[in-house]
Amino acid sequence: MKKNSIGILGGGQLCQMLAEYLIKNGSEVYFIDPSANPPAKFTKAVHINKNYDDLSALDELINNCDLVTYEFENIPLECLDYLEGKINIFPSKQILSISQNRLNEKNNFIKCEIKTPDFISFNKKNNLEKELEKAGIELPVILKTNTLGYDGHGQFILNSLSDLKKDWRFTVDYILEKRVNLKKEISVIITRYKNGENYIYEPIENIHKDQILKFSKIPANIDQNIYKKAQDVAKLIANKLDYVGTMCVEYFIDHSQNLLVNEIAPRVHNSGHLTINAFNVSQFQNHIRAVTG
Repeated sequence: MKKNSIGILGGGQLCQMLAEYLIKNGSEVYFIDPSANPPAKFTKAVHINKNYDDLSALDELINNCDLVTYEFENIPLECLDYLEGKINIFPSKQILSISQNRLNEKNNFIKCEIKTPDFISFNKKNNLEKELEKAGIELPVILKTNTLGYDGHGQFILNSLSDLKKDWRFTVDYILEKRVNLKKEISVIITRYKNGENYIYEPIENIHKDQILKFSKIPANIDQNIYKKAQDVAKLIANKLDYVGTMCVEYFIDHSQNLLVNEIAPRVHNSGHLTINAFNVSQFQNHIRAVTG
C-alpha cells in the first residue's frame, strides 16, 4: 500500500470496528457517512460528513486512500461507478449489485445449484392468488422487497390473500418466498484472498428477535453434515463470485434438516463479532488482510 490509508463507505458499528483495527495497526481511515454522529466518528478515523453520491466526498477517498471497502449494502451503485477505475474497490461493484437485488441473488444461487427456500418474483400489479397457484406455492408466504431490505425491513408475512396491502411502500417488485418450517438459523463467515485462498470460521448459531439479530453463539447446535455442508457452500459461493474480503452466508435449517441459503452479506457481519474474542484472527483483521493483499 502506498498511502497506508483505507476508505470505507458507511460509518456504522462495523466501520467503527474496522477503523479501530486499522488505526491500532498504523493505518489511516477515511469514511463517508451522511449522519452527524455515526459510531465510527468516535474513532480517530476521518469522517467525511456528506452523502454517498457526493462527488467531492468520493474524490476525497480517491485522493487519500489506497482502496475502498464498504460496511453495508444499501450504497448507491452510482458511487461505485464513479470510483471504479480510479481506485480499487473490494468487494467488487458486481458483488454489491448481486446482493442489493434479492431476485438476482437467488438466481445466482440457483446457477450454483445451491438450495434456497422456494420463491417466485412478484409485481404488485399481479394477481397474488394466480401467481401462487401457477408456482405451486401455498400460503403462508413472506413477501420481500426486491431491493432496500435489511433487518426485517421490507418483509411482510402473508397468511391469507387479504393480507396483501395496496399501499405498501418500498418498490413495486418483490419476491414471494415460501415460509420455511424453521428449526434454526446459522451463518458462516468466510474470508477469501486475492490468490483464491479461503479462511473460514465454524458455523455460528443465530437467535433473532423481531427479525433483528439478538445474539450469536458457537459451537452451533448442528450435526456434522450440516456443519461441513454450510462451510462447503460458503466456499463455493465465494469462489464462484471471485470474492475478495470477508463475507457472511446466512442459512435456514428446516425441521427436515434441509440447509437453505437465505442471503449473503458482502462485508463483515454482526454475527461475526464473536470472532474478536473466540479466534486468534477476527473477521475484521481477516477482511483487511484480504483487501490489502
